[in-house]
Amino acid sequence: MEPLAPATFIPAPVPPRAPMRSADGRVELTDDALTVEGNAFSLLELESVQVQAVRWLLWIMMGALTLGGFTLAFLQNWIRTPTAMIGMAAGALLLAWGNRGANRLRLNRLGREAAHYALPGDLAQWQKLASEANQRIYLRHQRAAADAMALLAQQEAEAAARAADLEPGSATVSS
Repeated sequence: MEPLAPATFIPAPVPPRAPMRSADGRVELTDDALTVEGNAFSLLELESVQVQAVRWLLWIMMGALTLGGFTLAFLQNWIRTPTAMIGMAAGALLLAWGNRGANRLRLNRLGREAAHYALPGDLAQWQKLASEANQRIYLRHQRAAADAMALLAQQEAEAAARAADLEPGSATVSS
């Protein structure tokens, strides 16, 4: 009995996608890696990418206290008008600065602590990039699973072929 050729499972190749880069060049996304501010992450080590707007609470609190303090001091006639105007303007600027905030990029890594990065600009552009990154992470994980399945099928076929060669009825004596 002749051994059967090992059955091979070859996953359908996915056409490569064009690399994406943020407008300021801080984030670059390819089919196999995500680079954030010079730090490269393999898509296989990432679980997901999240972006959300965060406000700077410390600046908001400082602005509110400064604005409130100068307003109360002016109303109690402890300070004069020009000083109160400067203090209230400084408090309002601190409030505006704190309300501006930033965008937090969270990279959820498999079995490891999440990595966080602060990104400037409009939230919508970062959400689009994060959505594309999540799609590519999913595709990369699926491709890795298909490759592992193909390798396992190949090893099982080779083991079956070796077992068929070692059967007692199929052994031949050579002289």
